[in-house]
Amino acid sequence: MSVPLTDQDEFTPRTGQDRPELQRAIQEIVDSGFTGVQLRVHDERGEWVGSAGVRRLGETAKPPTNGHFRIGSNTKTFTATLVLQLVAEGKIGLDDPAADHLPEFGLDRRITVRMLLQHTSGVFNFTGEYYDDGTVVPGICWAGREWVDNRFKTYRPQELVRLALSKPPRFEPGADWSYSNTNYVLARLLIEKVTGRSLAEEMQRLILGPLGLSGTVAPDTQPEIPEPHAHAYYRYEDAGRQKTVDVSRQNPSWISSGGDMISTTQDLHTFISALMGGRLLPAPLLAEMCTPHPKAGYGLGVFVQEAGPDGGTVITHNGGISGYAALMYSTPDGGKTLTASLTYVDDAEMSLAGGFQKTLQRLVKEVFCGGQAESAEVAEPGR
Repeated sequence: MSVPLTDQDEFTPRTGQDRPELQRAIQEIVDSGFTGVQLRVHDERGEWVGSAGVRRLGETAKPPTNGHFRIGSNTKTFTATLVLQLVAEGKIGLDDPAADHLPEFGLDRRITVRMLLQHTSGVFNFTGEYYDDGTVVPGICWAGREWVDNRFKTYRPQELVRLALSKPPRFEPGADWSYSNTNYVLARLLIEKVTGRSLAEEMQRLILGPLGLSGTVAPDTQPEIPEPHAHAYYRYEDAGRQKTVDVSRQNPSWISSGGDMISTTQDLHTFISALMGGRLLPAPLLAEMCTPHPKAGYGLGVFVQEAGPDGGTVITHNGGISGYAALMYSTPDGGKTLTASLTYVDDAEMSLAGGFQKTLQRLVKEVFCGGQAESAEVAEPGR
């Protein structure tokens, strides 16, 4: 169950344990250019909660240690879990042609539900495709001044799918792997079609309600983010001058179920621990979820990675959306977890990505490898 946030909780680790290596790691992230970090670790030493940086630019208050934040592509893990729960209920088959449930889009009948969840459908990514030869095929606008000026615009999921399907597929269904937000918008529409209820209603019925995730929201088109929360920013150039805008409030329908949810470090811990601990899915479906595609190590809504030579396997998904980043890691049994939120000043060049990768590897190493081994490189947040 999620624990109510109190004024005292906001800045104090609940266990009072002294974990200077974790505090140093999150301070390093701030020193590399991020505005704020909130971190929660559950391991053999108990629970450690901490934060570094500031809640808002120009102020000194630290980020709340269990504040709300946009979780970006961690939304995909929730969505995949929901689809697999409907598989367990007999409402969907993993190897059903997606077109059987969504005939209105004229999908290639070779595309299965499994391919949507594993990013092997080949369907164009509506946020744009980036090819190895440097070619870029743009999708909807999600960066720069144009996005900032239109960040309260509503997109319907059907609109995003139709945009994607108007573009050539990246490859034949099942022939390769490529991360595509379109897959998860199709998964949302599939959930809504077979249940007759909204994604948010099904999420509440099968995940949020049973686990008591009171800090987690599937907002659809709503721009608000519940208090308390750290603030996120976007920077762009206007007439030769840099302008920085608070983008904490935005209409996340531009990414839909590819990355629109809001949560807390406590709720993400509860969710990933319950998922890996077998409380949400039958064992055979959990095993399917955690069976990785050989190209990218992606299962069904999760990455399966090696934490390091002596660190074993971690199940993870990270996400980034307009000045927010979310981290979610767990051992395969759910017994050890790392969940975190980072806030920053985003830009079209994603200029913090390099330093973030290096510091994140250290953080994962500290938690999952006892600080003794190099961690695997984390997958980039999906947009």
